[in-house]
Amino acid sequence: MCQHQPACPTADSADREAALLVAFHPEQGWSLLCNGVLLFEDTGELLPDGQIIAPHRPLGAGSVVRAA
Repeated sequence: MCQHQPACPTADSADREAALLVAFHPEQGWSLLCNGVLLFEDTGELLPDGQIIAPHRPLGAGSVVRAA
């Protein structure tokens, strides 16, 4: 799909989220990357082949537990 030089990462590469933004709809909570990946506000993803990547937000500071 990508016509950029250098080409954006493919949808099946580990750095797929580094692809250029094609469409941005924050009011709907999603963005389309040039490699065909739909990136959702909750950090979940839908790949062009239909595979779902679960949200992968980092833990917030309030969720970190310290050992005693």
